[in-house]
Amino acid sequence: MDKPYKIPESVLVVIYTADLDVLLIERADKPGFWQSVTGSKDSAGEALFDTAMREVFEETGIRVTPGECRAPNEVPSHHLRNWQLSNVYDIYPVWRHRYAPGVTRNTEHVFGLLVPRDIPVVLAPREHVDMLWLPWLAAADKCFSPSNAEAILELPHHAGPDSN
Repeated sequence: MDKPYKIPESVLVVIYTADLDVLLIERADKPGFWQSVTGSKDSAGEALFDTAMREVFEETGIRVTPGECRAPNEVPSHHLRNWQLSNVYDIYPVWRHRYAPGVTRNTEHVFGLLVPRDIPVVLAPREHVDMLWLPWLAAADKCFSPSNAEAILELPHHAGPDSN
């Protein structure tokens, strides 16, 4: 059976520490392409918050949990925040085959996730081959995606004392 087409609505999750260090992960299919966690909705009815939680876990092993955190890889769900920002962009031609014929644009919703600096990160090896923590400005400079860089540049506005 053919794999279903990706839904052209996705999340971008900027994972960061209290010191505004940002986690970047390197794509397995495009070495040198560094990014934050990204991923499309699994179904049209999937809530964006659920998409963000799922993608964070799939790509980093970090579990966002609504209850008490019991494991070193867990963070409370109130640390995941929808920044109420979205980007509409052209899908890179190299990835356009994943979408239905004629789909060329994606809507990306930006989230932030505050984590402890020492949280264990386990990459999905089919998706990412390396990770690093960088100060937010350096992280923005390293991203291959302009919308990802712009989201990281918004971090100081969303990481204040009232944000989480």
